[in-house]
Amino acid sequence: MKHEAIEKNIGLMIPLIIVAISFGALVEIVPLFFQKSVNEPIKGLKPYSALRLEGRDIYVKEGCYTCHSQMIRPFRWETERYGHYSVAGEFIYDHPFQWGSKRTGPDLARVGERYSDDWHRAHLYNPRDVVPESNMPGFPWLFENKIDGDKTARKMEAMRTLGAPYTDEDIANAKQAVDGKTEIDALVAYLQGLGTLLKQKR
Repeated sequence: MKHEAIEKNIGLMIPLIIVAISFGALVEIVPLFFQKSVNEPIKGLKPYSALRLEGRDIYVKEGCYTCHSQMIRPFRWETERYGHYSVAGEFIYDHPFQWGSKRTGPDLARVGERYSDDWHRAHLYNPRDVVPESNMPGFPWLFENKIDGDKTARKMEAMRTLGAPYTDEDIANAKQAVDGKTEIDALVAYLQGLGTLLKQKR
């Protein structure tokens, strides 16, 4: 009868639902703040170089994350296709992370060094030149657009406030590191670094 009374009293039901959800969230989330595997970078992880940071921004700008996830779940059918499952320590310097949930195209978490730079360039210019069945659009303008190096240092400073360990020297040299580079140079550099620190054990 008490349960029926609560269900019929919307003024009581709403706060009880909020309390239940809040308690469940605390139980699930709070322990993560104390787990080493969640809060510390994996061995060898470094913040993105100036060029790769620009490439990541182009990846976001062009909406690549809407078709490509970057998170391999710990299931056999995923690891056999894509490689080692994703771990939290890989994304410590990713703000925001690019996990995604939509896979119109393959997961890109381990795409780094899987193909040559030339393959990526051809694929991004016209995907059907290398993957005939692809429905991915081409991005020919990336080959013409130049990187604005004046903004790179400010981006690195912003990332440093979020925890990325950029040095003053990294930031001072940022503009020079991307000088004369095109957006395709940056995007390929970003893709070639994805997931290279964890390799699937065969």
